[in-house]
Amino acid sequence: MNSDELAKYIEMTEGISKPWLLIQLRIKKLQENKPNLSPEEYDSKLAELHQDLMNLGEWWVGIEDQVFNP
Repeated sequence: MNSDELAKYIEMTEGISKPWLLIQLRIKKLQENKPNLSPEEYDSKLAELHQDLMNLGEWWVGIEDQVFNP
């Protein structure tokens, strides 16, 4: 699945409110752009994405059924 297909999936499933899906989309776009980046740029952008993912914290606690079930 490429980033365009993933973006369409996120739209169709109303995933815009699911931050982990948006992180996945950003990772997919970074992967697709990897050939255009230096190794340092890629590593920096990947580290930034990782930090953004870690910043999500445990926001799902208490609402697991709502956010993890299709």
